[in-house]
Amino acid sequence: MRVSSAPPPVASASLPEVAPADGPGGVNRRDFVRVCLTAAAAIGLSASAAAAIAEAVTRGVKPSVIWLHFQECTGCTELLLRTSHPDVGSLILDLISLDYHETLLAAAGHQADAALEKAMADNKGKYVCIIEGAIPTKENGIYCMIGGRTAIDIVNEVAADAGAIIAIGSCASWGGVPSADPNPTGATGAPMVLKGKTVVTIPGCPANPYNLLGTVLQYATLKTLPELDDKGRPKWAYGRTIHEHCPRRAHFDAGRFAQQFGDEGHRQGYCLYKLGCKGPATHANCSTNHFGEVPDAWPIGLGHPCFGCTEQKLGFRVPLHDTVDIERPTPPDTYPGVGTPQGNVGAVATGVVGAVVGAALTAGYLASKKVSPDATEPGNDR
Repeated sequence: MRVSSAPPPVASASLPEVAPADGPGGVNRRDFVRVCLTAAAAIGLSASAAAAIAEAVTRGVKPSVIWLHFQECTGCTELLLRTSHPDVGSLILDLISLDYHETLLAAAGHQADAALEKAMADNKGKYVCIIEGAIPTKENGIYCMIGGRTAIDIVNEVAADAGAIIAIGSCASWGGVPSADPNPTGATGAPMVLKGKTVVTIPGCPANPYNLLGTVLQYATLKTLPELDDKGRPKWAYGRTIHEHCPRRAHFDAGRFAQQFGDEGHRQGYCLYKLGCKGPATHANCSTNHFGEVPDAWPIGLGHPCFGCTEQKLGFRVPLHDTVDIERPTPPDTYPGVGTPQGNVGAVATGVVGAVVGAALTAGYLASKKVSPDATEPGNDR
């Protein structure tokens, strides 16, 4: 059997014609712009950014994307393919050229390697490198090898000429599940391996696909990266804790807590803090951007405490039902009392004050009349 040496087409989608009217192979321009506006709103971009996205697409601007897989479960990719409002499965393929993705790739073996090399050579310095999965470092990285090369070698080679580097999921961001103690493979995140390079981290187990989409769309159309926190996370997605926007927050403020799973408080939707919820110390937007566009499709929405999967200090390290300190408590956690503290006044003190006030009022009255104490007697008028 003869095998062609030319790599077959990989999993990518061509840009649809953005025509004024509906037609075969195209979409209505107004509908497409509406989709861009919806996507921008979902990921925190402005309406002007959405307009820039639509304009860029009409000009055929499609950055090459190379997606690498290492120690992970592929959950981030699977969730990305299951979004629908907007349909990220089609939208992201219309906005980018997905030139290498091992899960979606049609090629295999040396043909897949050829597709990777071609994408890197043709788009040197411009492609987006997306990393999914932790990178093992012990024993020279032998615990994750692809085509005879270690994950360390592959990620260093691909990231060297990338225009932007994005780590999706907690595994790629800081180690995730593979790095849990005792971490026999020395698993760690992409930022720890690619020291000195800017790596945008999109943690989560799995990561919310819209957080990735927002970063990719901004880079693809505006050629910039979002503002990042000290862990490389986009601030628009990870700038606040889940606790700040949790739908059960009112129960927390009122002191209503579920004491155990299945009790009356749990059935009534009370706060899950006492059951080990890590929301007060977990930076993420799960409480406002649910998964799969299904209302309440996230842990707390389903009645389970937040696990803290976006935080290296919490996820897969702190026991599930242990409570955590509330990070950056916000009102009404810290609101001042309605009235200022007041002391108690005794009966003796009340009598003394009354005598003093009475004397002061009498003196004031006499002074206002400018008369002596006996001035009211007949014949004493002056």
